[in-house]
Amino acid sequence: MKIYLVRHGEVNHNLYKKYDNEDEDLNETGIKQAEELREKIKYIEYDFIISSPLLRTRHTSDIINVKNTKIVTDDRIIERNPGSLSGQPIEVTNREEYWNYYTTINYGTSENIIDFFDRVFDFLDELKTKDYKNVLIVAHSGVSKAFSAYFDGINDGLFLNRGLKNCQMKVYEL
Repeated sequence: MKIYLVRHGEVNHNLYKKYDNEDEDLNETGIKQAEELREKIKYIEYDFIISSPLLRTRHTSDIINVKNTKIVTDDRIIERNPGSLSGQPIEVTNREEYWNYYTTINYGTSENIIDFFDRVFDFLDELKTKDYKNVLIVAHSGVSKAFSAYFDGINDGLFLNRGLKNCQMKVYEL
């Protein structure tokens, strides 16, 4: 099975570099990014789209769905919850450490990285049992980091720079 993983378009908390667990929609730039991505992927064959249920991913999915296929949502590919960090600038944490799989530091009530990765791994393990040919998945930067761990290994455990940028796509073979 071929997986086309896409990160949603820009939202304001991306622009202002803040943690946020609000269900935020795409901003103007994010809509343009999704429209540009739609043009780039219009010849890709996919059976359907699996999206995080958050507004920014569903909106991106609607924009890029040139095949007008079914869009289903899955809670397991929701972004890592920042908990009590929500609304704060990302500089309140050591970002390298926040995305370190082996960290022993807890940042407020943010979702533990191992629990977060396990949630995404569970999604991928189940997907592996399906008989799909090509799937387009629209999710988040953190989810793309978990995909990287799943497909490329955990290695040194450092994931800060292993995520997708807004409306970037990566192809995996499952």
